[in-house]
Amino acid sequence: MSGSYDESAGADDTMDSFWEVGNYKRAVKRFDDGHRLCNDLMGCLQERAKIEKAYGDQLTAWSKRWRQLIEKGPQYGSVERAWLAVMTEAEKVSELHQEVKNNLVNDDVERVKNWQKEAYHKQIIGGFKEAKEADEGFKKAQKPWAKKLKEMETAKKGYHMACKEEKLAAAREANGKTEASVTPDQQKKLHEKVDKCKQDSQKAKEKYDKSLEELNKCTPQYMESMEQVFDQCQQHEVKRLTFLKEALLDIKRHLNLTENQSYGAIYRELERTILAANTQEDLKWFSNNHGPGMHMNWPAFEEYNPDQASAPPKKKKPDGAPPTPSTDHVAPPGDRSSVSSYDKNQAYSTEWSDDEQPATYSGNENGGNGNSFEDDSSTGKGAGAGAGAGGGGGVRVRALYDYDGQEQDELSFKAGDELIKTEDEDEQGWCRGRMDNGREGLYPANYVEPI
Repeated sequence: MSGSYDESAGADDTMDSFWEVGNYKRAVKRFDDGHRLCNDLMGCLQERAKIEKAYGDQLTAWSKRWRQLIEKGPQYGSVERAWLAVMTEAEKVSELHQEVKNNLVNDDVERVKNWQKEAYHKQIIGGFKEAKEADEGFKKAQKPWAKKLKEMETAKKGYHMACKEEKLAAAREANGKTEASVTPDQQKKLHEKVDKCKQDSQKAKEKYDKSLEELNKCTPQYMESMEQVFDQCQQHEVKRLTFLKEALLDIKRHLNLTENQSYGAIYRELERTILAANTQEDLKWFSNNHGPGMHMNWPAFEEYNPDQASAPPKKKKPDGAPPTPSTDHVAPPGDRSSVSSYDKNQAYSTEWSDDEQPATYSGNENGGNGNSFEDDSSTGKGAGAGAGAGGGGGVRVRALYDYDGQEQDELSFKAGDELIKTEDEDEQGWCRGRMDNGREGLYPANYVEPI
């Protein structure tokens, strides 16, 4: 259906009038149209719900990916928290769009479906009960008038034929008077024929007038009966239009996130987190953890100890334990000095296409499929562990000294504990291993010995 009837169509053409026999069918057709329009509305809402879900899913995937990249990246402190707050915003907005999808499908579509079921009752033989009742009502209201109309049309046709015969007879009589071959007797017959035609024409006219008068007498009752049935159709239609308006208002309420208090709260919280970023505090933290503010065990004279594997133990290490490898690779919470959001030697592409995914980082990123925030291959435990990843299926080792892991990715054990070395020692003196309880992590290579 194109949308609505052309109200001006046939305004000057009485043959297209509602009052013409059979033209009530357009009013009856609205029942079929109304049922179909309910299906159209449900299809429309289901498509929008699909779009809302896809957008929410894409926001979630985007947020998850970039949250991982940021957490692995070199940004630290309160500015990192502000950046991560943008990912939190995306996750919360995704939840709201999933809620929109659920409201459209579970509330609006179901509401239209239920109203359609109550408003239109299908018949076994096809069609709808409401349409059949309206059609029968119009037929009943139109039948008496249609019968009188048919009688009037017959009388009109008879009168017009009589008028035609009268004109032909008059023409023949006029021609007979001018033709010498026509005898007086023939002229008399022609004149009698004209008189008879005039009489027939007059009788036909009287019959036509009488049938038209009877039709006109029947017209008011016809109009009243037809209007009653039409009003019943209008009452059903006004219910549909009223319901549709109310349903569209509910749909608008579900789509309009500005009316959802949670939507505004998301951005107020995002703004608070960004404004809370404190540059001086971040710089102070970095100085204390990676700058002049760090503690330093300055070199001091140490006596030779034949039992030690190397130099004297560091501070807080048990007597006899060797020094742990350099901990410059250890990144405190917030420090990501060994990873970067882009390849230092490559530029980040900002080209974007509506039909494609955002442009990936250029350069050699594991064949184009790798993470742009992967650990730098020249620094950190991860690099060393990767370098020693050819150590086979694992070697059983025993701890020579107690070791208390300083970072979350380090193991802690007591002298005499056994574990499995899963990766060989890296350039900085770290191995990767697995405890019997299943915990995996890094440990100083000179703190254990093979069994």
